[in-house]
Amino acid sequence: TAAGVLSLLSLDERPHPAHPGLTRGLAATVTLVQAHGDAGLSAPLWLATDGAAAVAGSHEVASVAQTPLWGLAGALALDLPQTWGGIVDLPAALDPAAARQLCSLLTGTSGEDAVALRPQGVFVRRLVRAPLAGQEPRRTWQPRGTVLITGGTGGLGAHVARTFAAEGAGHLLLTSRRGRAAAGMDELEAELTALGARVSIEACDVTDRASLARVLDSVPEDQPLTAVVHAAGAMQRIAPLHDLSLEEFAEVGHAKVAGALLLDELLADQALDAFVLFSSGAAVWGSAGQSAYAAANAHLDGLAHRRRAQGRTVTSVAWSSWDGGMVDAELGAMMRRIGAPAMRPSIAVGALRQVVEHDESHLVVAEFDWERFVPTYTLARPRPLLNALPEVRAVLEGAAEGAAAGGGSALVASLAGKPEAEQTRALLDLVRGKVAALLGYDSPAELEPTRAFEDLGFDSVAAVELRARLSEATGANLPSTMVFDYATPAALAAFLRTELFQDGDGGPADVLTELDRFEELAASLDIEQIRSSRITSRLQALVGRLTDLQGTGEMVRDQLESASADDVFAFIDRELGLA
Repeated sequence: TAAGVLSLLSLDERPHPAHPGLTRGLAATVTLVQAHGDAGLSAPLWLATDGAAAVAGSHEVASVAQTPLWGLAGALALDLPQTWGGIVDLPAALDPAAARQLCSLLTGTSGEDAVALRPQGVFVRRLVRAPLAGQEPRRTWQPRGTVLITGGTGGLGAHVARTFAAEGAGHLLLTSRRGRAAAGMDELEAELTALGARVSIEACDVTDRASLARVLDSVPEDQPLTAVVHAAGAMQRIAPLHDLSLEEFAEVGHAKVAGALLLDELLADQALDAFVLFSSGAAVWGSAGQSAYAAANAHLDGLAHRRRAQGRTVTSVAWSSWDGGMVDAELGAMMRRIGAPAMRPSIAVGALRQVVEHDESHLVVAEFDWERFVPTYTLARPRPLLNALPEVRAVLEGAAEGAAAGGGSALVASLAGKPEAEQTRALLDLVRGKVAALLGYDSPAELEPTRAFEDLGFDSVAAVELRARLSEATGANLPSTMVFDYATPAALAAFLRTELFQDGDGGPADVLTELDRFEELAASLDIEQIRSSRITSRLQALVGRLTDLQGTGEMVRDQLESASADDVFAFIDRELGLA
């Protein structure tokens, strides 16, 4: 049986014959991940790239074509937490020292799942704060001349256009597949014109070289092109990688990636004030069910590092979602629940200017409610990506302190010493009550004890909240994965009974547990079996002895108090033969 799987498939950078937007290596990796799941393998899966990660102190990315694997990896870590190993970027030369580092990573227990091996050491991926607020910008930037905004008729592009028009851009060149045929274009043009900008709206397929070149050639001489904002792209339907065909995987990122690469090529000799790529946080911290989208955005981040290494201007911004009509009410509510609320467009565009003026290659601009986000994000496994953020450490340390404090509860005290069946019934009522309140059921009775949480509509957010509510009710430090490990209310209640009332402590609960076992056995017997085995007479004799013991005075009480659990069980064994 394999202890793990290390894939080198991504090193093949040749274009896929049927899907040239993908490399053969990326396509093969998608197929491998799907096959790994189909085979039911529990061995952790690791992906290797070669020169696809920029490390501290260097913007060099030798293999931009392999950078999508890093976005894919982040999504897989969320979709496949139990079987995901990680991703490792290999050095240019895998010498003995690097080979030892690789072996240590694959066989170790560090928990690191995004690593780059370099001659100067091992680098791990961390999200760190960019201290822009306390620094002077490297330059001032004012939109001037022509600013090209691909995807300019969509929600993001239109917000950017409004801001640039208000800030003095002379000419806004907006492109999209539909151009003027897109909804609301007359109103948008009138709004931008009223702000003082000249506006051109063009239909353009940014993945088609001739179409994009035609638009670039249309830039007026009196308003030369000074800035590009590439906001074109399509979202992916929320689905695990296993449910995506290779064709769908390729199509998701086509406009975003092909458009960026063509802009980079066609404007290679153009001096620009700004070259901005709209990327996504999905390529940084991952997004469940968004593997293709994450991979495409990671490709943009890799392109940004290459342009920077070549000395050309570039800024790739990994956005979280924007509000303002781009997120429906249901999705917006869900995102607030998980601690990643949609940003107001005015804040996002304001941050865009700051990022460009500080001349950063790749930054995350996002809003987080860490108290909500961290427990959800780290539910299924540790996420070392966030470990360098003080806010995250505070949440994790607070959770650890709360768990250490532990403590009992009135519920646990009231159930101590009760029969197992009674404890289990009470805990099942507790679980069903908490689940019903969490999911909005009118009554706990509507929840079947054996129905899976997944079928009830549970997601990772609900799992975190249920864990918190049950921990508060019981005073116990419950595992983050309990909803997945004990997948029904009945199974979870049984687990809670085991956690709260550990067997084998020699107390009354042990004796009562044995009596519960006897009751279950006796209930399975017919009348003739009971008569022939003298069970009734032996039980009557036992009751008599216990009654006598109860009334024999202080000496007997002292003897009972000093009796061990083994003594009690031996007594039951002698009297009933059932212990």
